[in-house]
Amino acid sequence: MTYSPTDRRDAWITISIFLVIVCCLSAIAHYAILELNPTSLYIGTLMVCPAIAALVTQKIRGRTISSLPWAWGNWRSNFQAYLIPLIYVALAYGLIWTFGLGVPLNPETISEWSAELGFPPNAPALSMLVMIGLLASVQFIKSLGSIAGEEIGWRGFLVWELRKVMPFGTVSIVSGLIWAAWHYPIVIKYGGGDPLFQVACFTLMITSMSVIMTYFTFKSGSLWPAVMFHAAHNIFIQKIFTPLTVTTEATQMWIDEFGLMVPLVVTAFAIVYWRKAKSEGF
Repeated sequence: MTYSPTDRRDAWITISIFLVIVCCLSAIAHYAILELNPTSLYIGTLMVCPAIAALVTQKIRGRTISSLPWAWGNWRSNFQAYLIPLIYVALAYGLIWTFGLGVPLNPETISEWSAELGFPPNAPALSMLVMIGLLASVQFIKSLGSIAGEEIGWRGFLVWELRKVMPFGTVSIVSGLIWAAWHYPIVIKYGGGDPLFQVACFTLMITSMSVIMTYFTFKSGSLWPAVMFHAAHNIFIQKIFTPLTVTTEATQMWIDEFGLMVPLVVTAFAIVYWRKAKSEGF
């Protein structure tokens, strides 16, 4: 798709307005999280900042809010976007457990899950299966609202503007770097390890995720696959696989979103989808 010089200039103006607004709004939320208390209310406020910035930018630029890619798209793309994080997270943690970088089936987590569900402590397998099922479905659905707050801004607005001035690969990398940098204050403050290493791992992971999410966004013409993907990624890492892993001396370097294994695995997936995008003319 070719855009005129006027369209490209307008796109840069629009991108600049969006970034200024999202930075100003996010600075307030970041201050509350970092200096007051990292409560879920403040985190939720941060997560809706990209959506608010996108909607305000639409109004400033004289566009309708309905012109954003709200349509559901297709079930196939949304279903695949849910499954892909499950696959790469399961593969990453499978490698962690196989090579002794972490121990699977943390008994403390399973005991906590049993108590939360009201199940007897002598049925750990049942507690684990039921909780995983509930987290992957009910908790997933509950998280869609706050996740949409991010994705309306990033994949519902930003990538489409970047597409007017950049090819697919650059769109994916630039939007991924912006998305990663938006998280840096929290990563640095609450990562719990070496900040430089954790920022590097997190940036690689987020940028690789961005490639896959941008592919599904353009393929479906909808922001919803990105919402599904983002929510599934958070649930499977933060709520299921990390809590189920017993840490060892080597674990912190490899586990979670700030360790090395998930970024390496998702990067391999990103290469596949980068090639798919190229072959499909994105």
